[in-house]
Amino acid sequence: MNPRENGHGDGSGARRAALFDVDGTLVDTNYLHAVTWWEAFRQTGHTVPMWRIHHTIGMSSDRLVDHLLGEDRDRSQDDRIRSTHTALYATYFTRLQALEGAADLLRAVADRGRHIVLASSASEDELAAMRAAIGADELTADALSSDDVGTGKPAPDLVARALERAGVPPGDAVFIGDTVWDVKAARKAGVPCVALLSGGVPHEVLADAGAAEIYQSPADLLANLDRSALAR
Repeated sequence: MNPRENGHGDGSGARRAALFDVDGTLVDTNYLHAVTWWEAFRQTGHTVPMWRIHHTIGMSSDRLVDHLLGEDRDRSQDDRIRSTHTALYATYFTRLQALEGAADLLRAVADRGRHIVLASSASEDELAAMRAAIGADELTADALSSDDVGTGKPAPDLVARALERAGVPPGDAVFIGDTVWDVKAARKAGVPCVALLSGGVPHEVLADAGAAEIYQSPADLLANLDRSALAR
C-alpha cells in the first residue's frame, strides 16, 4: 500500500497527521481577500483601511466583520457585506495560484507518514477553487471548510474537527498555517503550529502568538522538512 493512503509511511505503525490551513499557506490569496473585503465594505458605506483588513484575514467571516466594525454595530448590512465579498472574490477562482512548493510539500509530508487534512476558514466553494490551484487532489480530498463548523478561527473548533477527521490526538498532529488566528486556534486545540510568512504576517507577530516554528514559505518548509516539527 502507498504510504500516502494510510498515513503510516514511516513504518512505525503510529498514525500521525498534518493539518494544513490553505489561504496564504498553500495558495497565494490573502491579499486578494484584503482587496475584496475592502471593496465589499466600501460598497456598503464603510471605510476600513486595508492594513486592518489584512490583519484579520484567516478569521471566519463573521468574526472578521465583528472585529473590523465592532460587535455593537447595526448588523442589517452584514449579509450584504459578506455576499459582496464572496461574489468579488469568486471572480479570481480560475486565476488562483498555489504558492511555490505547495504541492511538493504535501507530497513530501505524506511520504513521511503523515495523514493530511486541510482545515480552512474558507467556504466550500472557495476551498474547491484552492484545491484546484494546488493540483494535488490525491492529497487534498480530506478537507474541512467553514461550512463544517459553527465557530471559525481563532476558536479551536476547526482544528478539533480536523483531528477527529484524521483520527489522532493533538499530540500526534502538527498544524501548518500563516496567521495569528491559525496559531491561536491550533494552540487552543493543543496542537503545535508551524507558521509560514507567505500570508504577509511578520515573523515577530507569529512568534508572539506562540508559533512553534516559522518558515518563509511552503518551499522553505519543504527544504527544511527533515529538521522541522513535521519530522518528529
